[in-house]
Amino acid sequence: MSDCKIIQVNTSPAYAVTIAPGLLAGCGPRLRELMSPCHMAVVADSTVAPLYLETVQTSLEEAGFTVSTCVFPAGEANKNFTTLAKILEFLAERRLTRTDCVAALGGGVTGDMAGFAAAVYLRGVRYVQLPTTLLSAVDSSVGGKTAVDLAAGKNLAGAFLQPAAVLCDTDCLSSLPRDVFADGAAEAIKTGVLCDESLFSLFEDGTLTAEPGAVIARCVAYKAGVVERDEKEQGERRLLNLGHTVGHAIEKCSGYAIPHGHAVAAGLAVIARAAEALGWTEESVSKRICACLAQNGLPTAADFSPEALAEAASADKKRSGGDITLVVPRRIGLCELKKMPVSELLPVIRAGLEG
Repeated sequence: MSDCKIIQVNTSPAYAVTIAPGLLAGCGPRLRELMSPCHMAVVADSTVAPLYLETVQTSLEEAGFTVSTCVFPAGEANKNFTTLAKILEFLAERRLTRTDCVAALGGGVTGDMAGFAAAVYLRGVRYVQLPTTLLSAVDSSVGGKTAVDLAAGKNLAGAFLQPAAVLCDTDCLSSLPRDVFADGAAEAIKTGVLCDESLFSLFEDGTLTAEPGAVIARCVAYKAGVVERDEKEQGERRLLNLGHTVGHAIEKCSGYAIPHGHAVAAGLAVIARAAEALGWTEESVSKRICACLAQNGLPTAADFSPEALAEAASADKKRSGGDITLVVPRRIGLCELKKMPVSELLPVIRAGLEG
């Protein structure tokens, strides 16, 4: 198809991210090109299942796959070991083997849950990502990070497992509520701040809505390059956490009532204002970032105290001993890693909230 875009991710093993309309209805034949017919366990949440599960199951079965479906309650609050255990028991009850495959059909929570289950079931089975949200398309379906939340914080238990394939059906974006679309816009805007002034400008003039496939492809291509160079997040890949240290703290303080993308947007605004106030960045960067976030329906502030956010952020998985590493925007298209004692986090967050 002429509007099909394919991004190769050269990890070990390598895989392709295919971005095009109509991919869910044709997922069976496409996956059949990658693997022999096997037992495919499709995992979806209670929001996505009524929309797309039948389409995916029909396509897979017509291509020769045996299909089992596992549906769990939607929401970040269910991204935990209780849900993970139920998925693992489901895989065991269906007697999946290492020659079989798990399919994650949905957004970031489903991708994390199904991917983590695939990583630990039988010490690792194949899985594929079928993202249905903008957030999972531009970010979470690519790179092989899988995780669940703990009471102490977000994504504190997980594993790296690269998918065998990612099929991103852009038709799914039309079914997204405005707030859910905005969640993905936050990760896309983050990517523009990280790597590309011209990409960031697309979000300032509304191109994200007009040409989502092209924007997704650019975000995926950037992330693919970073993941290829630093698959296990030992260096450069930590830049992808821009906005996430404070963002994860906002999620935790809200009891996960604030969705991931909205929390990351607020976290990005906080760190941009802090960087400006502390002289770490060019002037006007925070104003431009906040204006772009607001134009895309995203928050630029958080209704929690600096103390509460600093306490929540101190448990972030990016902490190392007594230090934590923040991602700081120097200018649009250039960010840097800034390591500091955890004790200095409170004044940074305070500066970002007051700026």
